[in-house]
Amino acid sequence: MALHFYNTLTRSLQPFHPIEPGTARVYACGPTVYQLPHVGNYRAFVFNDLLHRYLEWKGYRVTFVMNLTDVDDKTIAGAKARNVSLEEFTRPVIDDFFAELDRLGIARADAYPRATRHIDQMVALIQKLVDRGHAYAVQGSVYFDISSFPQYGKLSRIDPSEMRKGERVAADEYEKGDVRDFALWKAAKDIDHEVGAVWDTPWGEGRPGWHIECSAMSMAQLGPTFDIHTGGEDLIFPHHEDEIAQSEAATGKPFVNYWLHVKHLLVNGEKMSKSKGNVYTLDDLQEQGFSTAAVRYLLLSAHYRHELNFTFNGLKDAQAALRRAVDFHDRLLETKTEDDAPAAGIDALATTARQNFETALDDDLNVPAALAALFTFIRETNAALDKAERPNTAEVRRAIETIESFDSVLNVMNLARAHARSVEARLADWVEAKLAQRQEARARRDFDTADRIRDELTAAGIIIEDTPSGPRWKKTP
Repeated sequence: MALHFYNTLTRSLQPFHPIEPGTARVYACGPTVYQLPHVGNYRAFVFNDLLHRYLEWKGYRVTFVMNLTDVDDKTIAGAKARNVSLEEFTRPVIDDFFAELDRLGIARADAYPRATRHIDQMVALIQKLVDRGHAYAVQGSVYFDISSFPQYGKLSRIDPSEMRKGERVAADEYEKGDVRDFALWKAAKDIDHEVGAVWDTPWGEGRPGWHIECSAMSMAQLGPTFDIHTGGEDLIFPHHEDEIAQSEAATGKPFVNYWLHVKHLLVNGEKMSKSKGNVYTLDDLQEQGFSTAAVRYLLLSAHYRHELNFTFNGLKDAQAALRRAVDFHDRLLETKTEDDAPAAGIDALATTARQNFETALDDDLNVPAALAALFTFIRETNAALDKAERPNTAEVRRAIETIESFDSVLNVMNLARAHARSVEARLADWVEAKLAQRQEARARRDFDTADRIRDELTAAGIIIEDTPSGPRWKKTP
């Protein structure tokens, strides 16, 4: 089976035929950098990483672009609240976002265009829309005339006939079904001047609307027509619908061939809400004792077009599944083999597993079926190893290559090992600091404090051996 995606534009499963054979150009809607994302946002970002990795696994040359929205109502309000410039406000959020991507094992995109760095491209695109009769200026703002684009609504199935001509929406985000002309450029307000979010244009001072940003940045990076555009399902309308309208009205060409949208995430069966206290960040989950590898595994575990119920029990199950996979990989690496040992059928298991893994992901990135292929391979290969007196070297090597190939797409075992190394490093730092405190206490003959520190280390599973050259320690087996 060839690679297939469910295309929101056509509401159908379609084979993937890139514009340029062997090459995939992808644009993903990134964060608005006014605060760090929460676990619901990360579902879309982890999906993007899965798509990126699997396309490369299939042999495509991938150009992957994710934007950073660093000028909009929220970022401007945030800068104003802190009494800093827009750049001063967004820069540390962007830095922290990249650190969060690393924590989740998300491969870097080829480009992260920032809206504030593409103002000239936005102005040129808006001018083209004005010149072609698709946009008009009103008191320093410019609006897209959706009545000039008969295909408006083709992605979201919104009916533009509900619109009353001349009604406009100036907010960066608006309610579903609010079919009105939308702002391409927004005349400057006092708050925009205060934070430095103002640029000169033929229509006066102002700043871009939200939707025009993605059209300008994606076309600057990938051309007027590209292969795949991703985002959360909440972006279908108005954001992606408006992107299509303004892009195709400006170029006269199709904007995107495949639209992939990620379903919402629930937390304990409920929508995320600050009032419900169920909006979790990575730090929140780590404080609960869960690794980022477990978070990534759980976010991947449901099909991206199905709702995912994110629970602490689900995270515990994810950690247990990861342990099984890592233990199996460790067993393979530690198994003593013989070159001329009789085959145990592991080659056939690996071949079947790879076929099932690829078939699953070719079917619109069906990760649950891919995980089933992985764990069937683990179970059956463990059974084969149990029966073999001394496994065949080539077969064990093939099993190692197979599971590592799967993890190059899923990136959960590598992330689990990185987390374990980080935990070990933090433990070592803590133990060494405690031992230094104990040595200081003993030097001043404060043996009560020294004994208290030793008891604390013992309770943490640390065995101390005092030697003439100083204390040595190891973890309880």
